[in-house]
Amino acid sequence: MAVDQIKNDVVVTVAYKLTVDGAVLDEAGADDPLEYLHGHENIIPGLEKALTGKRVGDSLTVTLDPDDAYGDYDPEDVDAVDRDDLPDDLEVGMELLLEDEAGNFFEASVKEIGADEVVLDFNPPLAGKTVTYEVAVLDIREADEDEIEHGHVHSFLEDFETE
Repeated sequence: MAVDQIKNDVVVTVAYKLTVDGAVLDEAGADDPLEYLHGHENIIPGLEKALTGKRVGDSLTVTLDPDDAYGDYDPEDVDAVDRDDLPDDLEVGMELLLEDEAGNFFEASVKEIGADEVVLDFNPPLAGKTVTYEVAVLDIREADEDEIEHGHVHSFLEDFETE
């Protein structure tokens, strides 16, 4: 069954440009687009809401406050950790992917490096920022049952690697 507009449980392919205060921070062109499963929190809430109902060929520009984007900056979401628990080659501003005791992964950025402790900021890098997305809808297709069950798109490479 053909899909003619964006709704929950469809795979959407978009090209986009993300700017903050006029500076381009990220982009995905038509030659290397973003593919996501709509309605499964794969993208920020305000952008997902703005894309609902759009069709292939539609373009839009949407400016989102922190509440609809990456959230407000939380000064309490900063913590000092033992220097010995982290890699040796740290630099201020470096993004780290960390794993807790339960096997959950999360990101943090290095805020300060001391002799015995490192201050990590667990806020998303764009927390507290107003962001603007320029988006072009390139493709829409039905998601398969596995994608819906898993809550994300299964790319060709993922399928190839699991066989």
